[in-house]
Amino acid sequence: MRTPARPAGPVGDSTVRPYAVRAFAVRAVAAGAAVVTVAAGLAVRAGADGAFAKYAGSALYTVLLCALVAFCAPRARPAAVAATALAVSWAVEFAQLTGVPAELSAHSTAARLVLGSTFNAPDLLWYAVGAAAAWAVQVGATRPRR
Repeated sequence: MRTPARPAGPVGDSTVRPYAVRAFAVRAVAAGAAVVTVAAGLAVRAGADGAFAKYAGSALYTVLLCALVAFCAPRARPAAVAATALAVSWAVEFAQLTGVPAELSAHSTAARLVLGSTFNAPDLLWYAVGAAAAWAVQVGATRPRR
């Protein structure tokens, strides 16, 4: 005797696919991490100044990008997430050599926050620090428990 076939797709499918649950969990954690990162950045801007505030902001910029990449690609490996965020951070920093971000920043606060305005070589190092920190947290969070 044959068992009745189940309808294909989500309609009538009562099973939950593990990768869908994991993707939802990764997106939820990534969204929370983005909110915490923005709060940390605002706290640093409000409570500190000078080199610490500037370079902490640079590192947090890349941490935020890691959270956004993880949100958009929840099945990506931590190294790919960190590398993508670092590449975007560096691309934005090098774009500042063209003057385009400075021009956009002169007209928009959002552009100033996202693109910056002037190239600063030490930022490249601090972006890498942020990517490494985010990578370490993601590896620790996704490591199987024993």
